[in-house]
Amino acid sequence: MPHSHPTKLLFVCSRNRFRSLTAEELFAGIPGFQVRSAGTQPDARVPVTEGHIRWADIIFVMEKSHLNRLRRRFGEILVGKRIVTLHIPDDYRFMQPELIDELQAKVRGYVAIANGSDAV
Repeated sequence: MPHSHPTKLLFVCSRNRFRSLTAEELFAGIPGFQVRSAGTQPDARVPVTEGHIRWADIIFVMEKSHLNRLRRRFGEILVGKRIVTLHIPDDYRFMQPELIDELQAKVRGYVAIANGSDAV
């Protein structure tokens, strides 16, 4: 039986403490996906690296400023990468229900996540 590799999702925000970390928690463990998160700031919990960029199949950034920072820092490595700006402002706390709802709604527009995975 052929086994396709999981889709690798990378979520990026500024400091990797609220938005991207919530996304990682939310989507981790869903069959067919591997999930990581990182931040664009030097003081991020996990600063984004070239390794993160190369690893990811799809990169989700929370704001256009994050995409601009990635482009400035990683330029050519981003060529051919699928990058999605979710337009989620830094108005939330970690695992805040409204943030979870917004992440689920917006990410499902780009990846097929089974409805049975709402146990958050």
